[in-house]
Amino acid sequence: METTKIFTTEELKKATNNYDESSVLGQGGYGTVYRGVLSDKTVVAIKKSKIETEVPLLVYEFITNGTLSTHVHDKGLSPLLSWEKLLKIEIETAGALAYLHSSTSMPIIHRDVKTMNILLDDNYTAKVADFGASRLVPLNQMELNTLVQGTLGYLDP
Repeated sequence: METTKIFTTEELKKATNNYDESSVLGQGGYGTVYRGVLSDKTVVAIKKSKIETEVPLLVYEFITNGTLSTHVHDKGLSPLLSWEKLLKIEIETAGALAYLHSSTSMPIIHRDVKTMNILLDDNYTAKVADFGASRLVPLNQMELNTLVQGTLGYLDP
């Protein structure tokens, strides 16, 4: 069973070589993600908020095969995804979303599902990521009225 680990600021600075630009994996609306190597040699992804306050940094499992988007659009990588692997990724993604919608104590609506937010590990297992636009829906609530959010081209009708 995995447990939550709390890292010190010094540990995360050391893991990212003081947040060196060469360790940047990506940037988004909420912050920057760095590749880090912990003292036990575990490779992680560290998300640092753009807000320069005492906001905790998030440390995630490092996903080696990147995003589904990269594999679909990169001509060098797309042959690695057979129809069998693509179907497996689709089923795993649908299962994750079904779990969020109906099996959690309070349903979670992701609101920004797209190929860039589906990460692939060593075995091409799908990991749904980036819950920055997600919403919790109380169980007694039948409708969700909210501002339109997400990425154009991926929005629900």
